[in-house]
Amino acid sequence: MVVRVVVVDDQDMVRSGIAALLSAQSDIDVVGEAPDGRRGVEVCRSTHPDVVLMDIRMPEMDGLEAARRLLDPPPGVTHRPKVLMLTTFDLDDYVYETLRAGASGFLLKDAPVAELVQAVRVIAAGDALLAPSVTRRLIEDVTRRRPQAGRRARLRLNGLTPRETEVLGLVARGLSNTEIAGTLVVAEQTVKTHMTRLIAKLGARDRAQLVVLAYESGLVVPGSAG
Repeated sequence: MVVRVVVVDDQDMVRSGIAALLSAQSDIDVVGEAPDGRRGVEVCRSTHPDVVLMDIRMPEMDGLEAARRLLDPPPGVTHRPKVLMLTTFDLDDYVYETLRAGASGFLLKDAPVAELVQAVRVIAAGDALLAPSVTRRLIEDVTRRRPQAGRRARLRLNGLTPRETEVLGLVARGLSNTEIAGTLVVAEQTVKTHMTRLIAKLGARDRAQLVVLAYESGLVVPGSAG
């Protein structure tokens, strides 16, 4: 499968550089570029990419607002791409908000080429880019400062079964479905079923939002997810 990608960044050299690197991959097709969030949304509406690489801080419309518009489109718009946020700062509240809005993960702009390419493939496959420890550090840092979000998140977890709650905790600790299956001594398909139910019950878009909820609710205590 060829992954269709749009790159949105206000720095011309950064945007064209990322586009060139991705275009060199046989399984990735860069179908559009944009210099700001507003244009980025327009390009995505017309090209229907699988993955959008979105800078956070841009003129006209920042990446957070653009991501919200793509992930929660108006009536009549059915296309919802996966969104990978690009940032210069690893502890950035904007990144946290995009994860809550449904972004599938984020990557630092100075990440190695191989990491960038792999990130696009991972997100296109439906997984969240949560492996880097910096992602956990970001969520931990913000949830410490936002206790009100924790109260709301705890209420959302009330309808989970004990096993679903256990699976959610393991997801937040960064375990893959295969690793969760091994830990709980169940079939991987069983874990996938639990994941489907968790996403449905919690109204989450994907694995990234499940991790945010696990931290906000206090199910996973900051600093305990190593």
